[in-house]
Amino acid sequence: MNDRIHDVLIVGGGLVGASLACALDGSGLDVALVESESARMPMIADADARSLALAAASLNAFEALGVLRHLPAPPAPIRRIHVSRRGDFGTVLLRADEYGRDAFGGVVPAPALGAALQARLVELNGLHHLAGAKLVALRECDGVREADIQRADACVTIKARLVVGADGTGSMVRKALGIDATTHDYAQHLFAGSVRASRPSDGQAWERFTEHGPVALLPRSTGPLPSNTYGCICTVPAAAAPRVAALDDAGFMALLQERFGWRAGRFVAVGRRSGHPLRQLVATRLIATRAVLMGNAAQTLHPIGAQGFNLGLRDALTLAELLRDACDGDTGSDALLAAYAQRRAADRAQTMAFSDGLARMTSNPALPLRALRSMALGALGAIPELRARLASGAMGFRGVVPQLARDPAPQARVAS
Repeated sequence: MNDRIHDVLIVGGGLVGASLACALDGSGLDVALVESESARMPMIADADARSLALAAASLNAFEALGVLRHLPAPPAPIRRIHVSRRGDFGTVLLRADEYGRDAFGGVVPAPALGAALQARLVELNGLHHLAGAKLVALRECDGVREADIQRADACVTIKARLVVGADGTGSMVRKALGIDATTHDYAQHLFAGSVRASRPSDGQAWERFTEHGPVALLPRSTGPLPSNTYGCICTVPAAAAPRVAALDDAGFMALLQERFGWRAGRFVAVGRRSGHPLRQLVATRLIATRAVLMGNAAQTLHPIGAQGFNLGLRDALTLAELLRDACDGDTGSDALLAAYAQRRAADRAQTMAFSDGLARMTSNPALPLRALRSMALGALGAIPELRARLASGAMGFRGVVPQLARDPAPQARVAS
């Protein structure tokens, strides 16, 4: 066993865990990062990769952290968001220019963001990075956490004042801490990929709700991709997933066209699709003695409204901010962790309620709910104050916004 005691041990090197490591760079803290992947493949242009809609707050943070410059192409801007439901009256159109902004956020291929974060990790000074390793046991001992880490054929024990569980929905950290989680199966299956339409996107994102779940298009209008290429998701009932998975390109494109309609024009090509079941998981608490959960380990959301990763990133940014501001030097103190849980409470509750409520309400075919949905869409479309609240949430400005995610003052961006 190594007697070195790290200030922070991050378990999970995905998007959220890597973001936390970047946010702690230059803090003076001794940080270790454990991730299961032994090596990250170099990023190649892939029009079929899953798309991530990054809120404006997230883009602010990634620019400040020096991550955006590692992307092969700038994020495709989301300048307008069109929301509707098949069979209901009323639509909502949000325009960024109505709020004095160029865009609500931007779209990047998920592998490209992962590669950019990994490239930034390589630049960090002093990060103790263990790739190809996994947590097998976690315990509290003499005022610190001890983590048994399996790497190849060897098992090492790492000590830390604070362990961060950023290891995804099936979090080993959460299980080792004995933190329960509530789950809900939406009985839906998500297919994600790309589609090319006859009309250019021009910064338009679409969210189309149906009785079988949402269909969404995200602009992919920069870099080597043609301007009429979108990232797409199509949700189907779980019972229909095997049939949809077996469709050829023409069959899937016809299904997507029938579900989405013709607002983006005719769909002319689709790419490879990936699919997975949709379930919500919510940890009953975020903290334990000298340990904290974040990202999908703390809450795995329905992808409706593209809230999940943006919420997890704000988890990471908030913890980094509190750790940087800590006065007593104890990164795992009860006071610091309580402050984290308190600061994340409003954003987490509001975002989960929005995501889950929207997923359940929009897929329910009951006639009374159709009338209620139509009234709600009509009100959102007609009342500027309601649209402004929706726009603010879409941009990630909800609850106590971490400093790195706030709009930077002119000439005052954090140097990368």
